[in-house]
Amino acid sequence: MKLLANGIDIEIEDTHAGDTTVRPVVLLIMGLGMQLVAWPPALVQSLVDAGYRVLRLDNRDIGLSQKFDHLGMPNLLWEGLKYKLGLPVKSPYSLADMAADTLAVLDALGVAKAHLVGVSMGGMIAQRVAIAAPERVLSLTSIMSSSGARGLPQAKPQVMRVLMSRPAGKDRESVLNHYVKLFKAIGSPGFPMDDAELRGRIAAAAQRSFYPAGTVRQMAAIAADGKRAHALGTLRVPTLVIHGKADPLVPYACGEDTARRIPGARLVGIEGMGHDLPSGVVQRILEPLIPHLHTSTAQ
Repeated sequence: MKLLANGIDIEIEDTHAGDTTVRPVVLLIMGLGMQLVAWPPALVQSLVDAGYRVLRLDNRDIGLSQKFDHLGMPNLLWEGLKYKLGLPVKSPYSLADMAADTLAVLDALGVAKAHLVGVSMGGMIAQRVAIAAPERVLSLTSIMSSSGARGLPQAKPQVMRVLMSRPAGKDRESVLNHYVKLFKAIGSPGFPMDDAELRGRIAAAAQRSFYPAGTVRQMAAIAADGKRAHALGTLRVPTLVIHGKADPLVPYACGEDTARRIPGARLVGIEGMGHDLPSGVVQRILEPLIPHLHTSTAQ
């Protein structure tokens, strides 16, 4: 279902569309270049079974939401160099813009407050929403994400090489092989995903939408968001930080830093978890997540 939010079209999925039952809302925000279908069905259903209305969205420039070709393509090599030198990074839009999209989705649906659950870049957007409008946030859960602070450990070099590379060709098999290689590089060593399942997930997502240009612009937005870390200290919302201890893309120290910066935040580290959501990781995430949501709803 498409909504006009913040002046653009945003694709959403609502587990209780048209249902008049009053349930607390959980808004799931996916990461860099990832579509709403990347949320495992088992996680969504577990939240529904726990009594929640679950909303998912395609972030701007990805999936079935509005694309931003008119803003052009950033030069990631140049902007990356500026980032390393501590210079301002130029991006076509900001994470604050994406947070405004998220709040506008809640407005369009008439949702006054929601629990925010974001993974990776989605965690950064959720942090931005909580900073901008804490009165709209029942709770914050930041998973495999970061504060964006300077000096934090970076992704392993071999992971960055895969992330910055391109498929060998434009045909379907070359694209699938490229993303299988990427997800294997960032995956959870303690919870390996079956090759057929991984390939199936990637193929289904690519068939729904394949738009790498949006990923490039989102990467620039992440790099440009240099002041979020300091602002996290102003938050007074119930916060849960979940992070894999074997994350090769966003190292565990980033989760530790995020939890340290947010007053009262609880950190849960998961052994063997990388930067993905296989079924075993989903179960480990749900164990602290559902009690966190229940407690925050009751406050």
